[in-house]
Amino acid sequence: MTTKLEAAPAPARGGAWLKDWRPEDEHFWQSEGKALAWRTLAITTANLIMAFIVWFVVSALVVRLPNIGFKLTTTELFWLAAMPGLAGGSLRIIHTFLVPLYGTRKVIVFSTLSLIVPAVGWFFAVQDPTTPYWVLMVLALLAGLGGGNFSSFMPSTSLFFPKRLQGTALGIQAGVGNFGVSVVQFLTPWIVSFALFGTLFGSPQTLTRGTATSSIWLQNATLIYIPFILVFCAMAGVMLRSVPVRANVREQMDIFSDKHTWFMTSLYIMTFGSFSGFSATFPLLIRQVYGGLPGAPDPLTYAFLGPLVGSIVRIMAGPISDRFGGAIVTHISGIGLLACAIGVTFFTAPTSMASFDYFLWLMLGLFFFAGVGNASTFKQMPMIFPPRQAGGVIGWTGAMAAYGPFLWGVLFGWSFAATKSPNAFFYALAVFYALNIALNWWFYARKGAPKPC
Repeated sequence: MTTKLEAAPAPARGGAWLKDWRPEDEHFWQSEGKALAWRTLAITTANLIMAFIVWFVVSALVVRLPNIGFKLTTTELFWLAAMPGLAGGSLRIIHTFLVPLYGTRKVIVFSTLSLIVPAVGWFFAVQDPTTPYWVLMVLALLAGLGGGNFSSFMPSTSLFFPKRLQGTALGIQAGVGNFGVSVVQFLTPWIVSFALFGTLFGSPQTLTRGTATSSIWLQNATLIYIPFILVFCAMAGVMLRSVPVRANVREQMDIFSDKHTWFMTSLYIMTFGSFSGFSATFPLLIRQVYGGLPGAPDPLTYAFLGPLVGSIVRIMAGPISDRFGGAIVTHISGIGLLACAIGVTFFTAPTSMASFDYFLWLMLGLFFFAGVGNASTFKQMPMIFPPRQAGGVIGWTGAMAAYGPFLWGVLFGWSFAATKSPNAFFYALAVFYALNIALNWWFYARKGAPKPC
């Protein structure tokens, strides 16, 4: 029996909707599908980069706020870093169902346009150290608008490509989109160091480090992206089309009756939850663990490296997963995460900067293996589920894993408050990783698995 989504193509609803879409038909794919699919991937990925930039801009701002006069405790800083994850995960639940309702073009345009709100809000807030904490919390939540977008962008992309290329296409989109995290953490220290537009967009703040002071323009951290948001939004409105795959919310709920939806959710929390969680907290983690030592590093000098490594390897791991299968690559990812999570605990109580390199490399190892698993799990889902359900599962798992920044931020904050160390959380992660390694092996990776993929 076929559902409405698997029946003959529905009639087009205006120029935004394609009349026919058959990517598994090789003649159709080569004659007209391929060009449109890759064009759509390029445009939606550009918009996804902006979404990740806005989602993680708070992680780049919070490490500077105490040095320009904001009176914030360590717990308050971790909560600010956590809020975009709370909002992003919740909004991704909504985004999971949007593409079959409204189509790719409308969803991409309006979700990208919404990024203007937190960008403008933070532009004003950082210029006034008396900004109330509750306002900062609201703005941190609004940054989560960028986090929500992923769970409509990725299911949309899965509809445009044949199964044999979905690992590659989804790996490229997610990996390049994830570059937004590195962009914002790498670019922020430089872009705030000078008057981008003179005094036209505000006065500088005084940055204090020990006895040294300097001028910075922290408002530039979001101002610089506003023109790009508008341009990419306009490109989406003009150049995107929507695949005629539609369903109401009730029809899409059938994914939750399949146990593999929940298994893949756990696996994606292991991988993308780790990537997003560590991306949001890595700058503060460096600050808390090594910030009080002589010669302490500037967190943003190193923090961007983690998301960069994870993003690059996600792109590379997509074709590898297409070649060897997603499940075995996910298995390797889990083992690597487990080893690095245990290893890093030996370097979180330093007495000098001598151990910083070991700490840094193990943290980069966490990002590396998280990036590997981010790609391989997205290869598994289209193999386990039919096309329409695969899109829903991709959206749902992305929603749950997007709580990573919230969970990591809150739990690191708790760990420091309770034990003066992040190790309690790392030990809990190691247990979680071990359970997921076993789950993935039994259901997907071993010989004779129920769902080999």
